[in-house]
Amino acid sequence: MNTYIIKRLTAMVVTLWLIVTLTFFLMHSLPGSPFNQERTTSEAVQKNLEAFYHLDEPLLVQYGSYLKSLLTLDFGPSIKNSSQDVNDMLGRGFPISFELGLWTLLVAITSGIILGVVASLRHNGIIDYLAMTIAVVGISVPNFVMATLLIQQLAVKWPIFPVATWSSSMHMVLPILALATGPMAIIARLTRTSMLEVLTQDYIRTAKAKGLSPFKIVVKHALRNALLPVVTVLGTLAASILTGTFVIEKIFAIPGMGKYFVDSISNRDYPVIMGTTVFYSTILIVMLFLVDLMYGILDPRIKLHKKEGK
Repeated sequence: MNTYIIKRLTAMVVTLWLIVTLTFFLMHSLPGSPFNQERTTSEAVQKNLEAFYHLDEPLLVQYGSYLKSLLTLDFGPSIKNSSQDVNDMLGRGFPISFELGLWTLLVAITSGIILGVVASLRHNGIIDYLAMTIAVVGISVPNFVMATLLIQQLAVKWPIFPVATWSSSMHMVLPILALATGPMAIIARLTRTSMLEVLTQDYIRTAKAKGLSPFKIVVKHALRNALLPVVTVLGTLAASILTGTFVIEKIFAIPGMGKYFVDSISNRDYPVIMGTTVFYSTILIVMLFLVDLMYGILDPRIKLHKKEGK
C-alpha cells in the first residue's frame, strides 16, 4: 500500500510538471504579447512593460524562473491587473467555484444513483423509459445550452429563480442544474446497467431466498457492487464539472475562477492563465488519486500493490 502511494505521488508530480511545461510553452508560442493589444500603447512602453515582467528574457530563463516560483507557491502578479496577485485571485474566486462544483457533484451523484436504481428496479417499464429519456437528453445537451434554456424558461418566462451573482441559495439553483444534468445522466445510465447485471448474480438470489427485505437487498448487497463503475468515472466527471464551471460562471456572472480564467485568455494574462491551470490541474490529479483509493476500498478484491510472484 505504501509503495503504491509513493509511486502514485511520484507520477502525480511528473504529470503536473508535464502540464506546466506544455502550458507554458504553448502559451508563449502564440504570436504577439499582452501589451500590444492596445493601439494607444507605444513601442517604448511595451518594451518597458516586457522588461518589468521579465518577458524580454530568453524563454528557457523565464521557464526556469517560473518553476522556482511554483516551489514557493507564488504565481506572481497579474499583468492586466498589476495591483492584484494571482494568489489573491485564487483566494477570492476558488471558494466560490469549489462550492459550485461540490454542490453540482453532490446533486449529480445523488440524483443519478437514485434515477439509475429506480430504472433498474422497474426495468422495461414506463419509469425505466422515462428515466433513460431524461438521461439521453442530459448527455446530449451541452451545459451552456442547458444554462440558456433554464434562464429562458425559469428566470425570464417564469421568473422563479434569479440569475447573476452568487449571493443566495436561490442564485445557486440554475447554475447547479445546468452543470449537474450531464454528469447525472452518465451516472444514471451506469448505475442502471450495473444494477441490472448485479441483480442477476447468485448472491442476490440467495439473499432473496433468505427472506431479506427488498430494501436491504438493494442497498446492502446490490448497490455497493453496482457503484464500482460509477466510482471509476468520478474523476473524469469531477474534471468535466470543474472545467465546465468556467463557461457557466461566465453565463451566470458568478464571481468565481471562471471569470478570471476566461478574461485572462482574451487578455493574454500569462500569470493568471498559468496559475489557474496549475491550480486546477493539481486538484484534478489529487481527485483521480483519491478515486483510485476509493475504488480499492469499495471492492476488497482489488489490490493496490503488486501481486505475489510478479
